[in-house]
Amino acid sequence: MSHTEPGQEVWNKFWSQKKDLDKVYPSSPSVQKAILKNMDIRGLKVLEVGAGTGRDSAELARRGAQVTVLDFAQGSLSIVGALRDEFGLGDSLRLVRGDAFSAPFPENTFDLVFHQGLAEHFNDPMALIKENFRIVKPGGYCLCDVPQTVHAYTIIKHILIALDKWFAGWETQFTMGQLKDLMQGAGFEIHYKYGDWMRPNLAYRILREFGFKFGIQLPKYPLDGTAWQKVKDSILDRLEENDLAHFTQLSIGVIGRKPR
Repeated sequence: MSHTEPGQEVWNKFWSQKKDLDKVYPSSPSVQKAILKNMDIRGLKVLEVGAGTGRDSAELARRGAQVTVLDFAQGSLSIVGALRDEFGLGDSLRLVRGDAFSAPFPENTFDLVFHQGLAEHFNDPMALIKENFRIVKPGGYCLCDVPQTVHAYTIIKHILIALDKWFAGWETQFTMGQLKDLMQGAGFEIHYKYGDWMRPNLAYRILREFGFKFGIQLPKYPLDGTAWQKVKDSILDRLEENDLAHFTQLSIGVIGRKPR
C-alpha cells in the first residue's frame, strides 16, 4: 500500500519551528558512538543525508572529518549553517541542497554515508540505500538508523497518523531483521548493528512538548549528571548491541560495508 511521503514544504515548516536547538533533542547518541567505535574519522570524506540539525556532522567535522550534509529542506541547511559558523568549522562542513535519491556526487565518493530518521519516511527505502551504495567508496561504510517496530512510540505514531496529526504525515518502522535485509539487498555487507533507548524516556519528552504550548520549558535532560543517570546509561550502553534488546529499543541502526 502506497502512502504519501513528506515533501519539502513539510520539512521546511518543521525545521522553521526548530531553530532553538535547546528545545530539540539530538539524534540517538548511539549514531555518533557507532561511527567512532568502528572507524577513525580523521581525514575521511563523510556525507550525512537528511541532516536535520546537523549536530552529529558538526561533531565529526570538529574531530577531523571532511563532512558534507545533503538535504532538500532549506530550513535544515540554515540550522546546520548556523552551527557551522558558531563552531568555526569553515570548509570542513559543507552544505549541499539536493535529492537523496539522486545525490549530486560521482560514484565512490565517500568513505562514510550516514542518516538517522530518514529511511522510514519513504515508500521505497531500498532506492535510498542503493543510492547510498553508489556513492560510497569500495570498502567504505553506510550507517542507517531507523525507528524500531516493537515500541510504544510505534503505537502512538500510528494513532496520530490515522488521525492525520503526525508531523510528517506518514512514516514506517523496522525490525532489526528488516533493516539488515534492506542493507544487504542494496549490496552492503553487515559490519555492525546496535540500538538505543530513548533518553530521556518517551513520557518525559511528551510532557516537555506539552509544556512548550503553555510557555513552560522543562530541562532537556532532567537527571543529567546524577548518579542514577550515570548508572542507568552505563547499563544501557552495555546492552545496546544485545539481540534481545533490539526488540525493546526506540531506534536501531546498522553499519554496512561496501565490498572492495
